[in-house]
Amino acid sequence: MACGWEDQRENFNVAGPLHLTAVDWSNFRHRSSVAASLVEGAYILEMDRQKRRHGGPRAKAPSWGEFFGFKLIQVLVDPEDQSFFGAVYELKFSSQTGKSPKQVIAFRGTLIRLESWSQDIRLDRHIVQNTLHNSHRVHEGFQAVMDAVSKVGAKNVWLAGHSLGSSIALLVGRNMVLKTGCHLETYLFNPPFASLPIQLIKNSKLRGGAHFVHTVFKAGVAVGMGAAVKNKKIAEDDEEFSLLSPWVPYLFINPSDPICFGYLEYFRHRERMAAAGAGEIARFAARNSIKSMVSNAMGKDSKPSHLIPSAYVTMNLKRSPDLVTAHKISQWWRPDSKLDYKLYQLDNV
Repeated sequence: MACGWEDQRENFNVAGPLHLTAVDWSNFRHRSSVAASLVEGAYILEMDRQKRRHGGPRAKAPSWGEFFGFKLIQVLVDPEDQSFFGAVYELKFSSQTGKSPKQVIAFRGTLIRLESWSQDIRLDRHIVQNTLHNSHRVHEGFQAVMDAVSKVGAKNVWLAGHSLGSSIALLVGRNMVLKTGCHLETYLFNPPFASLPIQLIKNSKLRGGAHFVHTVFKAGVAVGMGAAVKNKKIAEDDEEFSLLSPWVPYLFINPSDPICFGYLEYFRHRERMAAAGAGEIARFAARNSIKSMVSNAMGKDSKPSHLIPSAYVTMNLKRSPDLVTAHKISQWWRPDSKLDYKLYQLDNV
């Protein structure tokens, strides 16, 4: 029974956005639905591999791109366990509006299956520890994006990912800004927010107070640690944060998903602090993590890469019956989703 349900989920003709028979590339919901479908294709690519369907007529992954005119041109392989963690797609025919990509690099999230769960869970721990930037998947993904940009140009390349894959896409996108100055169009579905779960406090006043205390505590840690926290490192992080400000990735958040909901409080708290006249403290807290400050003081390479200055946040207002549903990528292409949008930028802090 479970296997049958799984096969249905993998079948584009059953689970995919069949309503998008004609993609309007100037329509944001159309573009994000296509990006989510390509990420799902990366998931199914690994499922095809594990079920020994890859490269054969039984493979289900190709339909997730071909429906929209994309061809799979490269599979990204994790050298640690040989699993497929990403895919590079190329659009056969570009639209005349100029809004369509020529290539999309999509990263899947965690798969709890025998041949992939161990490495995926290990990388999930790296997200919590702020050390994912040192992983093979980030390095391999960055190289694939560099190759795509050199071939078709940065304005024609999209990044997309879900959950763990969002963290990888975010790191790759950050690196492209900081190392090359390229701002890629980036779609991050249910991106993990690696920080204290303050958002789980139900009372809004208590939650706001906890955020304020946490923010001030961050600043106090930096000052109180004195020489242990290198001023040079703080200055470098500040410069990076400013360089990232013009880059505005698209974040897709479900308020019922504890994995990503922290982003909503992160951006909202920045606004509240600015309105209270504490903009400088908010700016410091927005780019720093207590965990990373302490780890770096101990000589460990920790980077709070989930903290970003700007984002265009899409929030799903439709109530989810459970946490699993709230985290599913399929919600982002459903035509009945009730979505809200808001732009957050560093200048607003």
